[in-house]
Amino acid sequence: MGRQVWTGSAGLEAADAVFELMRRLIDDFRSGPPVTPLVVLQAEEEDPTGLLDRRVAKVVEFVHQSQLPRGLLGKRLEGGGGPDAYSSAIDMVRQLCEHSWDNQRQSQYKPFTFPRSRLLRAIEQAAPEVGADQPTVWTAAQRRERLMRRLAELRWRPAGGADGVDGTGGRRALALAETVGAVVNPSGFAGALFIACLSVLLGEGGWRTAVWGGALALMAFGLAHLLARSAPPLLWLRRASRWFATTTFLAPLSDRPEAADWSRWRPAKSWETIRGRAFAVAQQVAAAQAGDPTARQFHVELRVLALLEDLRHNFRPLTFDLRRRKRTVPPVVYLPRATEEDGGLLLLRSISNVRSRRSEVDPLLVLAAVPAAERLRPPGADADPAATPVTGSGSDEEQAHGADARYQRWVTNLNVGQSPGRAAALPWILRIPLSTEELRHRHSTQHSTTRIRRTAAWLLWSRPCLAVVLALALGAGFLGNRWLAQHYCEGRLLGSNTDSVRDDGQCIGVATGDVRLARGNRLSLFGVGKGVTFDAVEQAIRAENAAIGPKEPHVTIVYAGPVTAADPADTRKGLEEITGVYLYQHYANVSTDQPTKIKVLLANAGENMLHVLPMARHIADLARRDRSVVGVVGMGRDTTETEAAARILKRAGLPVVSTTNSGSHLARRLSNWFGLAATDEEEADALLVLARQLAAREHGAQAAVLSRTVGSEKDFYTTEQARVGRRMLVEAGFTLAPARTYRLSSQGEPELTTPVGAICASGTVPRAVYFAGRVEDVPNLMAQLGSTPGCSGRRITVFTGDDLTKSAYDEGENLRIPPELTLYHFSLAPMDLAAARGFYEDAHQALTALLPAGSPAAALADPARPWRDPLFSSGQTVLSYSATAVLYRAARNGDMPQTAAETWADLRWHPNPNLPVGTVSFVGSRPYADQRGHGYEITRVTYRDGRVRSESVCGRPAGSEERLTAPPGAPGADPHTVCRLN
Repeated sequence: MGRQVWTGSAGLEAADAVFELMRRLIDDFRSGPPVTPLVVLQAEEEDPTGLLDRRVAKVVEFVHQSQLPRGLLGKRLEGGGGPDAYSSAIDMVRQLCEHSWDNQRQSQYKPFTFPRSRLLRAIEQAAPEVGADQPTVWTAAQRRERLMRRLAELRWRPAGGADGVDGTGGRRALALAETVGAVVNPSGFAGALFIACLSVLLGEGGWRTAVWGGALALMAFGLAHLLARSAPPLLWLRRASRWFATTTFLAPLSDRPEAADWSRWRPAKSWETIRGRAFAVAQQVAAAQAGDPTARQFHVELRVLALLEDLRHNFRPLTFDLRRRKRTVPPVVYLPRATEEDGGLLLLRSISNVRSRRSEVDPLLVLAAVPAAERLRPPGADADPAATPVTGSGSDEEQAHGADARYQRWVTNLNVGQSPGRAAALPWILRIPLSTEELRHRHSTQHSTTRIRRTAAWLLWSRPCLAVVLALALGAGFLGNRWLAQHYCEGRLLGSNTDSVRDDGQCIGVATGDVRLARGNRLSLFGVGKGVTFDAVEQAIRAENAAIGPKEPHVTIVYAGPVTAADPADTRKGLEEITGVYLYQHYANVSTDQPTKIKVLLANAGENMLHVLPMARHIADLARRDRSVVGVVGMGRDTTETEAAARILKRAGLPVVSTTNSGSHLARRLSNWFGLAATDEEEADALLVLARQLAAREHGAQAAVLSRTVGSEKDFYTTEQARVGRRMLVEAGFTLAPARTYRLSSQGEPELTTPVGAICASGTVPRAVYFAGRVEDVPNLMAQLGSTPGCSGRRITVFTGDDLTKSAYDEGENLRIPPELTLYHFSLAPMDLAAARGFYEDAHQALTALLPAGSPAAALADPARPWRDPLFSSGQTVLSYSATAVLYRAARNGDMPQTAAETWADLRWHPNPNLPVGTVSFVGSRPYADQRGHGYEITRVTYRDGRVRSESVCGRPAGSEERLTAPPGAPGADPHTVCRLN
């Protein structure tokens, strides 16, 4: 039940039945018969004093006042202000089309629109161009051309405002107001789009970006709205134009009826039809203004037709905004006094005539009061329905419910009433005669009306609902944008870069787009690379990528490794490996200007490569989208997830050319794995030569294995080192003491006190210790062995794997080895055995170019042996350089780039000589089998004369498969710790 909004009484008995009839027609509009009458009230008797006519008008006013507070869309017409009935009727139609209706801002739905009426209004304003006052010497074609020119000036839109605002200033102000209203109105497309864009800008760029972007968007939308308002685009597709070109009402006016056609696919034909009909209508309007009665009747009925069509469209059921479900009551027009002079009767007759000619049903409901002396039919008509009751007999039931009974009879007789045989009738007029007794009887029945309720469909596109939805969308967009920005490294509401995500404060995945992994990382290279930061190397790679034209042939190589860490100092491995990748990219793209360029993308697995699986997934997803990706370089750390990550890359069709990963199992289990590093088993076999000599010095000498346990760091390298180290010591002839393990503290420090104490407290202190740990744990180990009772002062040899090559003791890293201890470690890059001097000179020159402007360039410490420079001593740079070269050479066939699958196959086809580590070749290697020909060196580290000393014992270059032996040493050398190639 709706909220009661009005209570009152007309004080007339005649008003009761009319009130109830109008209430029923209004409230039952949705469920009742789909026809609305023109209800005409008229006193049965003429009264010379005019009292009865005034009371009939009072009934209309009473209904109007009772319905007004309900929110009903209505319009009260006082009669036209023209000099004659024709002008007055036209004026009343214009009032309905161009002026505001009651409650149009508080109704069930938004105000009515009248595009067809506006089109006719524009033609009326241009009609003087073809009027009788124009020179008669002008031909019809000239008049038509003048009309079209004038309509073009009007843009086929009526001049002046919708509410009769005239004058240039008023039109401009109204146009500006309409433009601003259209842009900021959330119920319109432009307003909704503007607010959506504003919410995106606010979510992504903050309030300053939103303010400036909103101002620019407001100007852009406003300009587009003004242009569309001034020059409507696609004129023949406008709904009003289509109606104007296709309505059969204007068919008799067409010069060529067969040409009166419209098609959205034939604009020229549609435009010609519109122009022809506009000229014909303008001629009729000009004739009507000159006084032609036939033209006047045509003009009034055409304007009424456009009005009814516009109203029918405003109630059309099948629309995107569900307007028919929102508007449950009809629009009502009130005429308190309709006479022949004021055009009211002409308007009523025209509405009835148009409805009879058309088959469509419109929603307009009219309540009019006609003086008793007036006749509904014009003078000279064959019959006067005022003289003959519209309803049938006057039974008791009809007398008791006169107005309602007449309505029911009117609905029943409507079809017959529109028949040509009843041409003398006005079938759409429901005449309700009011008796003198009813009009004179003062009656005080109270009536009430309730607020017209909005349906649930009102929520669709309603301003409050849209405001709430847009507020929620704005909040959701802001939160979504924030979540995306926190989840992705380059996350935003629209167009997020999903190639990398944030995890543990690091950017994991592939750096594409504007993602920078080393932004702000000031970690500098050692040696001749001093001053070249991680940030500078990354920017240099991006510059090389940007220099590749969109149509230039190129291949994309992805470096996968540990690019970020909580402490920038822990990213040195990634820095040195990326430097090697960049050096070969610069060599191929710039120094030698290869036809096939190299594009390098950086993929980050996080500190210690703890996120290698998500990184691999991002690389695989990228490779499926970008067919220029031919393979992956890096994967230099062996973790418990390395094999699974390599399998993900395998399913994506990508080969992996590894740098420093010494896992023995990877080549045996993966067909896409190509490793440049000697495996853990090869390292143990090489160290076995030295271990045998040490074991031979003392019969029954003991040895122990000390290894790091696998914890949250997922370090599988130490597990493999412990396995091969134990086997190597047994084969060397040592007696194994119980193995010991250590773990890391919550701060990442090795807890070696307990395991080292157990080793040193044994009855026989081990002669050798195989340390299966990481380079960062070695200083602590050396300190523990030198200070723990039982080991302190004893000669102990420590064997370890290749991880110690990452140390930089010459650059100030803290390491003190007791004089009694000797440390042997493995080096994966035998640079002094390959001696590719050209690489070091080119690298020095390329890195010098990356120094900040004005920075001095460092010189090689030993130009004769540049590989000993701290920049290259770890082997990380030369291995990544060689891996990139191997993958690039396999990725091209002559001057043409190949696919990832072809690259994978060619890796086993061609050797790669003249690399800084020797000749890298996978020719003859079989999938799922050990790969041979890895280069390596054994390095001895001691502490003498107050400094750490590293010296090469023996090794072999890449490409050699010879085994190490233990011949007699040179004069002065330790005869038990020397080796050479066979």
